[in-house]
Amino acid sequence: HATTSALKSYATAFTADGIEDCRKACGGHGFLVSSGLVELSNTYLQSCTVEGDNYMLPQQVVKVLLKLVGAMQSGDAALLKDHKGTDMEYLIAPLMTLMKQNGGVPNKSTFVLPTTNGNAQDFLDVSTILKAFQHRSACLLLDVAMQLASNMAKSSAQQAWNDCLLGMARASRAHASYILLRDFYNGLKEEENKSSTSCLGPSEIQVLSQCLTLLGLYWMDQYLEDFLQNQSITTGSIPHLRQAILDVMTKLRPDAVGLCDARDYSDFRLKSALGKFDGDVYPAIMESARRDPLNQKSADGGVGMGYDESLKKLIVGGIGEYKNGLSGTVSRL
Repeated sequence: HATTSALKSYATAFTADGIEDCRKACGGHGFLVSSGLVELSNTYLQSCTVEGDNYMLPQQVVKVLLKLVGAMQSGDAALLKDHKGTDMEYLIAPLMTLMKQNGGVPNKSTFVLPTTNGNAQDFLDVSTILKAFQHRSACLLLDVAMQLASNMAKSSAQQAWNDCLLGMARASRAHASYILLRDFYNGLKEEENKSSTSCLGPSEIQVLSQCLTLLGLYWMDQYLEDFLQNQSITTGSIPHLRQAILDVMTKLRPDAVGLCDARDYSDFRLKSALGKFDGDVYPAIMESARRDPLNQKSADGGVGMGYDESLKKLIVGGIGEYKNGLSGTVSRL
């Protein structure tokens, strides 16, 4: 339940934000109904609320994860055993080391991302990225546990819980992002080990591995404050992190169109003038405008007054000229 709740709240928010980022990247064309992004956004946005509100689910996630913290603090071996083999097992080792340092009051992660090369190369090892996300999740969870215990000593249980909601959202987000990255990594490794029986060839695995690296680095940069707070990365290595992102994007750029087309979405399903398979965007936009009922017959009252007299003469097969009186000024559309 903790895993599905964390993934639902994180994945739906991440996807909704991604759709909006795509719309912004398309500039003014992203506002057109013919772009397909308007309908996609309006259809998808409900997912952040239905089947579990994204502000409520993190509380359920942390409520389950705190049981693991309690089991470790009490030393209950039987209860701790119940968490092994689950999606929470990765938290046991880092939580154990965190609780041992400074009398059980952690002030930083026990893992620091190595800076052997002193450049962007330090951030390109996926197993190291995964370890950083693992320790980030453990640190944020333990922060919530400590804050909750401190708050309950001076206020009611309900108020203490409410005061920890922001920390719970961060801990749930960290848990979900680690699981997504880990499963992505394990899935690629599994396909790679299949060799000749895999549905992916070496080139596909290489490109998808670059996608995995970029995703991990993007999330690390997006939530940089979490990693700086637990000191798993240093401020001096931030430029190297951002250079690593640029380096991976450069490698991926030649395959960007291929990665999108690999989904094999038809034009019928996309319903987008901007996402057409043939890439002939502007004629598709004009054709969509022509099909609009408002642009069919102005005599029927579908178009505002003055359209026939002023604007229509500018549109002749998509390009037209309008001479302004005696001045000889020519306007083009």
